[in-house]
Amino acid sequence: MHQTNLVPVSSRGFIAAGLANILGVLIFSLGFTNTLLTTLSPVVFSTFGLISIILWGLAYLAVARAYPHVPYLVLVFVIEKLVYVITWVQWLAQSGQTLPGLFTQSSLTAAFFALYGLNDLAFGLFFAVIAVKTWRTG
Repeated sequence: MHQTNLVPVSSRGFIAAGLANILGVLIFSLGFTNTLLTTLSPVVFSTFGLISIILWGLAYLAVARAYPHVPYLVLVFVIEKLVYVITWVQWLAQSGQTLPGLFTQSSLTAAFFALYGLNDLAFGLFFAVIAVKTWRTG
């Protein structure tokens, strides 16, 4: 059976990661107008940082079907996600106590800071599995 129209499960993971980055930035930053997001993490979530996150999302989309040919790039994605998870853990350690008050100020921004690292961890693990499988079969 010829299934060229079906998108493989692994490719769908790359597409999901790309859309999560792109749509996540646009939604949680309220189209780059959420100054609270930037105030709470001015380096990571500055306008430049948000644009960079979108660019990473575009990179995931760009390799969604070609990932078997670029296993080292997939490893870069693992490292990139790890950086964001570490940044999230550091933010929680330093500012996590502000989350309850933040939920009353902006539930959208609070939800973002409460969860973004878990999202990055999940996609980082996905990329790691894909990198290992690609090396083993390549």
